[in-house]
Amino acid sequence: MNSEKGKLYLLPTTLGDNEPLEVLPLSVKKIIEALDCFIVENEKTARRFIKQITPRKSQPSLTIMKLDKYADQLEVRTYLDVCSEGISVGLLSEAGVPAIADPGAEIVKLAHEKGIKVVPLVGPSSIILAMMASGFNGQNFAFNGYLPIDTSERKKEIKNLERLSKEKNQSQIFIETPYRNEKMLSDLKSTLTPTAKLCVACDITLKSEYIKTLEIKDWKGEKPDLHKRPTIFIIHKE
Repeated sequence: MNSEKGKLYLLPTTLGDNEPLEVLPLSVKKIIEALDCFIVENEKTARRFIKQITPRKSQPSLTIMKLDKYADQLEVRTYLDVCSEGISVGLLSEAGVPAIADPGAEIVKLAHEKGIKVVPLVGPSSIILAMMASGFNGQNFAFNGYLPIDTSERKKEIKNLERLSKEKNQSQIFIETPYRNEKMLSDLKSTLTPTAKLCVACDITLKSEYIKTLEIKDWKGEKPDLHKRPTIFIIHKE
């Protein structure tokens, strides 16, 4: 038995349907080539990505452990047991980097509990890329996940985020289910004050990429097609 523990590699994926090595460093390809055990959200898309980035890798030899809403939590806690045998494991996100707005965070937590070395690899994060491109305060920002679905509660939270942004000079980042993006943009236009700034970043790294920052009064005449397109929203109030 190998006396050295295996590691947990945090493997980034693309943010959409583009060539992996256009947005991922070669180090990701090298690590995937060396691994046979993977923890993934969706087996079909994970296998497709692995095949795309390393076509010669034997698919039947892979051990795929699923981490989705149906995963048995007791079973999930065994996913890193192979590390005690010196076998390393790769954690794959569905899009972007693992453990950021992603269920993989619980696997990373488990690795630390078990004393397993965690190795994050460089890759695209839509949250960070949107923040970089927004022109807002990159020294102080907060990611808020999803806002409430109920319209009145959502508008109340939008006003709260605007207040926080002004009080703390803090950029407020959040996301929405893609098919509700256009309703979200409509609510932002009608709820935020005219001089509040909003960045909308859609399809980041793809050919259809759309990133624009305007004051709300200038957003009134803008009607970007955001339907079913992954989008990041950022509010900043000076």
